[in-house]
Amino acid sequence: MVESPATAPTLRRAALAFIFVTVTLDIVAFGIIIPVLPMLIKQMAGGESTAAAHWVGIISTIFAIVQLVCTPIQGALSDRYGRRKVILLSNLGLGLDFFLMAVVNSLPMLVVARIISGMTSASFSTANAYIADITPPEKRAATYGKLGASFGIGFVLGPAMGGFLGEIDLRLPFWVAGGLALANFAYGYFILPESLPPERRTRHLDIRNANPLGSLMLLRRYPQVFSLATVMFLSQLAHYVLNTTFVLYVDYRYGWGPQAVGFTLGLVGICNGIVQAILVGKIVQRFGERRALLAGLLFGVVGFAWQGLAATGWIALFAIPFLALWGFVNPATQALVTRQVDPHEQGRLQGALASLVSLAGVIGPELYTQTFAWGIGKDNSWHLPGAAFLLAALLLGIGAVIAHRATRTGTVASAASHQA
Repeated sequence: MVESPATAPTLRRAALAFIFVTVTLDIVAFGIIIPVLPMLIKQMAGGESTAAAHWVGIISTIFAIVQLVCTPIQGALSDRYGRRKVILLSNLGLGLDFFLMAVVNSLPMLVVARIISGMTSASFSTANAYIADITPPEKRAATYGKLGASFGIGFVLGPAMGGFLGEIDLRLPFWVAGGLALANFAYGYFILPESLPPERRTRHLDIRNANPLGSLMLLRRYPQVFSLATVMFLSQLAHYVLNTTFVLYVDYRYGWGPQAVGFTLGLVGICNGIVQAILVGKIVQRFGERRALLAGLLFGVVGFAWQGLAATGWIALFAIPFLALWGFVNPATQALVTRQVDPHEQGRLQGALASLVSLAGVIGPELYTQTFAWGIGKDNSWHLPGAAFLLAALLLGIGAVIAHRATRTGTVASAASHQA
């Protein structure tokens, strides 16, 4: 396929459609293995739960660290050589890696496979840069909201498919995930145009800045971006309370089993999809990105505090709409920060933001599991099972204060003003 910039309206629509499809398929592929990866690890650990938990922690942390290191490199590569190549290589690498996970028979080899997965999973951050390339600034929040809806769809379909396929064979979900990723690669190879023309690319690959520390230095060059990136980090760190302690918490406090948890997560995915696909664009258009961001953070504070204090499972369900409305935060933040950074640095920007997400993934699991353990500890004078959720609410409250200060009238600058 001959590469051409995705600037014409028809090409832009086709390119956006592909980006939404590729993100959805990638999330489905990742979601498919969620229900079975811990079971595969337990199987390799000899069926011993304590050893399995130990290895799950090790593998999760290694994966997050690899992403922390590699996402800035991927962003810099996309700024230098174009988004299309990085997205396609990511899909190809993920497909082959899922196949590797389907056949390995030892925990060290599974660690190697997850390292490769962390190195190649660039499609999400590069997809964000792609959208910034081809979408006018005033439409970016709505477009990022639709991208968030793709995440929601993927997280509804993926785990459900993984649970069904895992009942047939524990390794079947990995084969299906690999097939989806490779099908995505083939589709993109023939369909996806390049979004970053040669004249807008960086002239040299500055590998010295393509690392987490160099990424933070890029953010420091744009003061508002640095503050908003801090807000995004706090929001992502808050999100990890759901990944790490939700199942343990609802089992301990409400006695929910797998079926109740599955129903609840499906409801969460549906509510998130509605907010991202329908409400984000309308709210931003009417009230602006700043108000959408601040409202999203406050909704998140209420949602997590509600979840942490709810005495019964039925009451806890009413936290879901507030947590779904928290979904305003990411698209509004993305729209604000992409306005501030030069076009040829959008890939590095997304790599830097993805590094912060990975850093949250390194910190979050230990932070929330220990907080949860403290809250229910027998030696603790406070019996507070929802302590981890209250901590997440506090982090979002701090983020709201930072966002309010960073986006006050007179503090917003554009990339053009930085160039002047």
